[in-house]
Amino acid sequence: MECNTVLAATRRWVSEVVVGLNLCPFARRELVNERIRFVATDVNSEEGLLTALQEEMMHLDQHPEVETTLLVHPDVLTDFMDYNDFLDAADGLLVHLELDGEYQIASFHPDYQFGGTNAADAENYTNRSPYPMLHLLRERSLERAIAGYPGTESIPEQNVELMNRLGADHMRNLLIRTLSPDKSSDG
Repeated sequence: MECNTVLAATRRWVSEVVVGLNLCPFARRELVNERIRFVATDVNSEEGLLTALQEEMMHLDQHPEVETTLLVHPDVLTDFMDYNDFLDAADGLLVHLELDGEYQIASFHPDYQFGGTNAADAENYTNRSPYPMLHLLRERSLERAIAGYPGTESIPEQNVELMNRLGADHMRNLLIRTLSPDKSSDG
């Protein structure tokens, strides 16, 4: 898959869904200040993805001006259950590199499904993205942001309520629109 296409869709998703719907109240500032690193990898194996993930952690270590990285991997872990299983290996890499406590990994996938939900439930769209991706976050920055933002513990619940209010059809259409380079807004 063409990396430029993947990155453009991911940027639209961050702008229109994550920031546009205020799913993450901290994302707007980082997007505006261009402190989000968008990386698309063409790896097609879990081993390759672990290597790419390690490289991104090292990049963040060497570039404190970058706040967070979205590592998009459209050609590996397209099946959500495989992706979900892989998250243990990704967290294991953090531990192995002694970077747990320094970074954390948030997960986004086109078929994301929370335990105890049906695949078609609207609330799953809080973590659905155009392509599978791993979001590397700096722990210290996250702690500072949470300390400065009252009510962060209610963000997930508010996001679920918003998804349920908007509905699965609306969210599916919004996600599909992020995949299209045609930015015409017809609804």
